[in-house]
Amino acid sequence: MILRATLIPHCGLSVALESPHSTLLASTAMERLERQLEFIVEIDRLKTILRRTVLTDGSRQENTAEHSWHLAMMALLLTEHADSEVNLARVIQMLLVHDIVEIDAGDTFCYDAEANLDKADREQRAADRIFGLLPADQEVELRALWDEFEKRDTADSRFANAIDRMQPVLQNLATSGHSWRLHKITKAQVLERNSPIGDGSKSIWSVLEQRIEEAFAKGLVVDGQLGE
Repeated sequence: MILRATLIPHCGLSVALESPHSTLLASTAMERLERQLEFIVEIDRLKTILRRTVLTDGSRQENTAEHSWHLAMMALLLTEHADSEVNLARVIQMLLVHDIVEIDAGDTFCYDAEANLDKADREQRAADRIFGLLPADQEVELRALWDEFEKRDTADSRFANAIDRMQPVLQNLATSGHSWRLHKITKAQVLERNSPIGDGSKSIWSVLEQRIEEAFAKGLVVDGQLGE
């Protein structure tokens, strides 16, 4: 806070008074902080959004906040496998931001064709509202990250998307294809859905594709059958 010394007439005392400019700055800073805190509290709701995949111990479904944390850790470890040079910090930022819209739009199962028809519209509206809670500059910054992730037209966004698709595959392989079996997802569907991993990392996709093929071939995952 900026203070100025002012001489009070007839008393000869110099006292510190707030200038109008400093008062305005303090008010603006407080309003900014209030909007940031509102956003922080709002995104706590991600912990209530359940995904189709379960934890690797099979005990329960994971939530979107857990998913986002897991992706950030994966990016930290696996960036060396990206096909192009990527900005790790930006990739992690995208992964932390990309599913925030699920607070309003919910988690849309990637294999549900009908639910995916209006997914883009629902998520755009969610992005408008949720990022709109932030101060204007941060709204623009985080929304740009979200838009970039959705478009998949940069090396950073392609690698971030590869990580995002990779994680549920690992979860399913670790649980004998729990969500695949439950929803009667076929090997062909799994391969089609996840082949874009190769756009971000051909080496990662090569390993995952082989593991998927082996899991179905060995009967660890039953192709298109309902699990127990």
